[in-house]
Amino acid sequence: MAASWTVNLEKISRVVNFGLPALTLVFFLAGYFSSFYFHFLTVFFLLMTLINIFYRRVQKDHALLTNFGWVAQGRYLLESIGPELRQYLFTTDTEERPFSRVERMEVYRKSKDIDASSAFGSQLEFDGGEYKLRHSMYPTLVAEAEPYTLTFGEERGLAEAYTITKPVMISAMSYGSLGKNAVRALARGARKAGVPMNTGEGGLPKYHLMEGCDLIFQMGTAKFGCRNEDGSLHEGRLREIARLPQVKMIEIKFSQGAKPGKGGLLPREKITREIAELRGVPMDRDVISPPSHVECTDPDATVRFIGRVQDISELPVGIKFCLGREAEFRALVRAMARHQIFPDYIALDGAEGGTGAAPKSFMDDLGIPILTALPAVHQILKEEEVRDRLKLLAAGKLINPGKQLIALSLGAQAVYTARGFMLALGCIQALTCNRNTCPVGITTHNPALQRGLDIEVKSERVKNYVVNLVHDHYELLTSLGKRSFRELNEDNLLLPTAAGTGRGRL
Repeated sequence: MAASWTVNLEKISRVVNFGLPALTLVFFLAGYFSSFYFHFLTVFFLLMTLINIFYRRVQKDHALLTNFGWVAQGRYLLESIGPELRQYLFTTDTEERPFSRVERMEVYRKSKDIDASSAFGSQLEFDGGEYKLRHSMYPTLVAEAEPYTLTFGEERGLAEAYTITKPVMISAMSYGSLGKNAVRALARGARKAGVPMNTGEGGLPKYHLMEGCDLIFQMGTAKFGCRNEDGSLHEGRLREIARLPQVKMIEIKFSQGAKPGKGGLLPREKITREIAELRGVPMDRDVISPPSHVECTDPDATVRFIGRVQDISELPVGIKFCLGREAEFRALVRAMARHQIFPDYIALDGAEGGTGAAPKSFMDDLGIPILTALPAVHQILKEEEVRDRLKLLAAGKLINPGKQLIALSLGAQAVYTARGFMLALGCIQALTCNRNTCPVGITTHNPALQRGLDIEVKSERVKNYVVNLVHDHYELLTSLGKRSFRELNEDNLLLPTAAGTGRGRL
């Protein structure tokens, strides 16, 4: 039997550690006795030798460098470009995470307004572990479909009720997590496409306002833009924000899918002087929002706070959270019924959501995925007989029309997407959103990197993405034999089996 062959890093390291000074000496002698030009190589190998001595004898932070010198540095280099190597050389079209190349290409093609069809069958696995839409033998005509509309605040009879005409909206991404060019491109694209844009929890900077789109002002647990020093609500500042003509709704964020149970996180690498002044925070440390609003200590206090924001703003007010314990949500709903105070919408974020920085343990191990949480929340609202008192929105990896229609069939009335719009801007899933080194200029404040993001060009991509999403929404709706989005329900779906195999529920 042939002996197995393995790379012996210790032997390679011994060769390199001996070879560097040996080559330095060889080229020095060659330069001295043969040609002066050999001294260029002498200098190079002398520098390499000195760095290797530093790695092996001076620095103490990295055991690999101490033991293997330059060989270990080569390993670190390969490790650092591992995502790129996997992305372009080794993974298949369906293996990448969080979005496969197949999923990303659909968004890219929609945003560029080119044909997004594919050939020779789906590349996805169909083993019973997925949701599928159930088409009808008698599809309706797109021309007969009822135009989509959804009005927030109509249940309370608000004078400033807000109506959307497309079932997709730009989810929360703050200035801070995104650079100014990305914010402006999204805002301009939102105006062109006729969809609202959520500001994220970073306050209300000028870059959201200057493009003239409809805005949903998000108030996170730190209340940037409308906070007192103790973290409580500054009513006057909130009232001023609500009076801005671009601001159509207010959203109170309790938690988000990427880090439920923990406040927002903006790494210090991404804090510019402008962002520090906008949020009222120092520049030399991470900005970590508190895990909850200081006013919200129990269900009754939470409901009273929602009512207070409604009274101050006189606008539709929604709440956003990632579902954790169903019993806690039911208690909140019952408190709403006791006080007769209901948010105008609930934005339910799935555990698979997240555009910015989050602790890995929170991102991986907390929260309920959207396609599990959504029917649970929808059912609790029905059981408590309050489903007609508010709207229900869904978010969490809903970047393509099929997944969005599945969410609409599970109880949502509109969907949020953030990463879908980031991909429309040109995101290549480099996974460096938290480092201020985004290579396409989206999640960075580095002027040299932002220069590559042309606001007008990318705003057209945002508009195209929306237009083509909505086109597919109507195509899918009528393939189900429906004429109205209000007719969508769980009966439209083939549900996954518990084991992930088999036919599902027919």
